[in-house]
This record gives sequence, C-alpha cells and structure tokens, in this order.
Amino acid sequence: MTTPTLPATEVRPAKPGEFEPPRYRQFLGIRRDNVIQYLTLAVLAVLVLAPVVPILYQSVVDRPLYEAGGIFTLDNYTSLFTDAGFGAVVWNTAKFAILTTLLAQLFAVPMAILTVRTKLPLGRLIGGGMQWPFFISSLLLGFGWITMYGPAGFFSVQVRELLGVVPWNLYSIPGMALTEAVALAPIAYIFCVNVLRRSDASLESAAQVCGAGPLRILFNVVVPMLRPPVVYSSVLIMSMSIETLSVPLLYGAPVDIQVFSTFLYTNGLQSIDPDYGILGAASTLILLVTMLLVWSQAKLLKNSQRFVSVRGKATRPRLLELGPIKWIGLFFIAVYLIFGAIIPIFGLIFRSFTLVLTPLRSPFSTLTFDNYQRIFEYEAYRQSIVNSVVIAVIGAVVFSFLATLAVLISRRSTFRFNKVVEYLALAPQAMPGLIIGIGFFWAVAYAPSFIGTILSGTLWILIIAFGLRALPSAYGNLAPVIMQLGTELDNAARVSGADWFRTFTRILAKLIAPAFAGAMVLVFVTMIKEYSPAIFLSSARTNVIGTTALELWTQGNTGSVAALATVQIALTAVFVLIANRLLKGNKENA
Repeated sequence: MTTPTLPATEVRPAKPGEFEPPRYRQFLGIRRDNVIQYLTLAVLAVLVLAPVVPILYQSVVDRPLYEAGGIFTLDNYTSLFTDAGFGAVVWNTAKFAILTTLLAQLFAVPMAILTVRTKLPLGRLIGGGMQWPFFISSLLLGFGWITMYGPAGFFSVQVRELLGVVPWNLYSIPGMALTEAVALAPIAYIFCVNVLRRSDASLESAAQVCGAGPLRILFNVVVPMLRPPVVYSSVLIMSMSIETLSVPLLYGAPVDIQVFSTFLYTNGLQSIDPDYGILGAASTLILLVTMLLVWSQAKLLKNSQRFVSVRGKATRPRLLELGPIKWIGLFFIAVYLIFGAIIPIFGLIFRSFTLVLTPLRSPFSTLTFDNYQRIFEYEAYRQSIVNSVVIAVIGAVVFSFLATLAVLISRRSTFRFNKVVEYLALAPQAMPGLIIGIGFFWAVAYAPSFIGTILSGTLWILIIAFGLRALPSAYGNLAPVIMQLGTELDNAARVSGADWFRTFTRILAKLIAPAFAGAMVLVFVTMIKEYSPAIFLSSARTNVIGTTALELWTQGNTGSVAALATVQIALTAVFVLIANRLLKGNKENA
C-alpha cells in the first residue's frame, strides 16, 4: 500500500499543552524549500544552456559573437557540408565510433557473463581488474599503447626483429578503435555485471529442468536479459567515441586521419584564422548527433518491463560449470587485461624512469629520475598537477551536492518543475567535452565584462565545465539509492511539521551519506581524468595534467609525459583505495 504524500497546509497556533510545529523563516514570502528548489532549477538551467546557446547562435551568424552587427545566415552549414574534406571526417567518425562500440561490447559482455554466472578461476580478482581501466583516461592509455605497440614501441621493435614485420598498424582507424574500446569496455562490463547480480535465477533453473546445458542457458536465457545494459552502454560508448580527442589526435594526426573531435581541435585551436561560423555549425552537428543517440536509447528501452527478472522471491543464482571452455574464456580475459591494459600502463610507468625505452638497449642501463625532476622543478608542470587535484576535489564536493539536490527535488518533492530538474541534470550526457569547452569559451567572451574577469582563464570555469561533464554520473549514482528509500519517513516528518528541507537535512541526509560518498569518488575520478574542455578554457596558469601532457607530447618529451601520467595514475589509485576503505568501514559500522 502506498502512503499518500501530505500536502503543505497552514499551521494553526497551538493550544496550551498541544505540540507546536516548528516555524521556518520565509524569503520574500516564499517558503525556504521553494527557494532552494527554484535556485537549483536556475543553476542547472544556466549550467546546461550557457555552453549550448552560444554554439547555436554562432552557427547562424556571419561573424564571431564578440563582433557587433551579426547577420542571420545558413551559409556556415552550407560551407561545412560542401567542404571537400568534411565527408571524410563524417565517414571516419562513423567507422571509429561503431567499431569502438562493437569491440567494447565484444570484450565486456562475455567477460561479465563468465565472471558472474560461471565457475571461473580467479573470477573475483578478474572482476576487480576489469574495472581499473575505467580509472585511467584514454589519453594515458593511448600514451601507453604508443610506448609499447607504436611503430617504434618496445613491443613492436621486438616483433619486427623476430618476424621481420609488425602485423598491426596502430596509426589507423582499427588501431584507434581497439585502444578506445579497451578504455571504455569497463563501462559496459559494470552495467552488465550489475544486472546479472540482481537478476533472478529461476529462469535458468527452469531451463535446466527442461534439459538445457550450460551453453544453451547462457545464450537463450542470460544473454537476452542483457539487452537493456548493452543498449544503454552502447549509446554511452558511441557518444564518448564521437567526442573523444585523445586517441584520434595521438593516432590520427600523424597520418592525416580526421574525425569530428580533431576537426574541431585543428580548425578552432590550432588555426591561425579560425572560421567561427563553421566551428559553430560543426559543434551543433555533433551536439545533435549525441542527442539523437540518447533519444534512440530511450526508444529502444521503452518496453524495459519485458526484461524484468527481479521479483519479490528471487533465488540466488547458481554458477554454471563450463568445463574446459572456462579455460578458453580465462585465456581471452587474460589477453585483454595483460596486453590491453597492464603492459601499456606498466610500459608507461617504466618509461618514466628511463632515458629511452627500447629493446635494442637494456632499459636498466638508462634508469633515471630526470623525468620526475623536470615536471616537479618547472612551475608550469607542477602547477598543472595541483590544478587537477584542486579542480577534482572542489568539483567532487560541489557537484555531488548539486546532484543530490537534483535527485531529491525530482524524486522526493512536489515541486511543479521536478521533471525539468531531472532532464537538466541528465542533459550533459549528450554534450561532448569539446562542445562544452567551446560553448563556455564563447559564453564567457559574450558575457558582461565582470563575469569574464571572474571566470576567463581561471580554475572556476574549469571546475564548472568539468563538473558539468560529471553531473549525470553523480545523478545516476544517487537516484537508485534515493528511490529505494520508502516515503514513510518523509510523511512522518511532515506530520511533525518538518518542511522539505528539514526532512532532507535531519533524516534523508544520513541515509544517503554512503551513496553521496560514492558519488564524490565517481566525480573525482571523472574530473581528474578530464581535459578536453580545458583545451579551449585554460590559460598558462590553469593548465591541467591532460593539457600539459599533450603539450609535452607534441614537443617530443615522452619521458616527461610518462612521468606526468604516472603521477595522475598514482593520485587516482590512492584516492580510490582510501575512499573504498572508508566506505567499507562505514558499511561495517552501519
């Protein structure tokens, strides 16, 4: 039975001996809960619309936004689509995104099934290892792959010495897609694992009673249940592939392979005389494509009740025995983890302690700390590390709190615009990082001078841009937890005279504290990896690790890049391990 939500009523004066409900201050005659709700709505609207509106406007005017007298025109779109090279950009982007998505799912789905539903040796260890590539950005993984598997990479030179030829070409669309798929496969893996762990095993038991073997159960019962997480993660991975800059820039630029992201980068940041109209039109096109992908995701999962397998009397899943096949699965998982993640990252870390890394010379004869000395001696390099940590820490607190307010307003309030709050909180998942960077760059340039003085080239604009990117993840982490809390506590507080804000601070806040801490960890990891908006927003004093690493790479300072990447990996690992230990302790004490 559902307990009805009590409407807000006028509180009459208490008679002697009666309980007197608390009185709360009002702001201009408006209750404080409404003030908070409208303020949250306004903040989300500004955050989401600030980068989007300038892009849309710039795409239909004949001159830069900062110049007066702009005239409405569609010539920017005409010029974009008639550009001789733009067709190749579209085709390359489509091939890269589709191939990345297919490879990521090919890695993730079988691994999730094997680790959760079968008796796989070392399954728990492998499951934990599968998640670690998520904590490493594609940029760092790309550096590691080039160090080991590039044309002059350590592993490539050894293979060429042995076979006379290197049987792979990293500087190609398949090479780009393979690297990006290794980095993004943990996303699909986590989604599939969460579904498999919560699903009821009664259907599998019924199939066993009918004589189905383990393989038939997996293909006919388990795999069909994974359609929702596969669809959701596929759309997310494809969107991230379209917007990613690191791997296409590292692999594609040397051989003149352009995709959407590198097109924006070369025509916007590296161009001597950028055409802002074409840049706005291209940004609008990418924004529309990612929004279409998110809309397609919602349509494909419209009848999600068809895949519900968690009921009130769910049974614990029994692990399936695959016999010798499990060793084949274990082999392929080991290949993915060892060659896809462990060797590149280990090679990157080892490169940071050497003058040069090549099998033609013993790396132990070139050991040095000069790479670390360089990044810690130079103020600009050292400052980029400090900036990344400051941005991630402040952003984790601020945007986790904003996500918490958004979830509470959209899910646990009678606010008339609660659905709008939810849409605004999730909207940034359809906004690529480069688009956010370009949009905020134009928004600050077009804004009043005092706003530009506060935000332009400062850490504050980077915190806002990076936090906007992380907001949907924080919202998605908190929403399921809050939805599991019964409304009886809210109603009991309302009967006692508490308003919406007092109910949150006194009751719900304590219950969702672990989820809030988990959201902070997720936002921190997301923001310390982020760099693409900073390409357009940072200044000489506000560079972050990613932008500094790209700058060093273009200068040929691969040792310093490796040292900087190792520092970021270490910072992320330490933060995640400490946070997990604290969260584990809180759960044991609860």
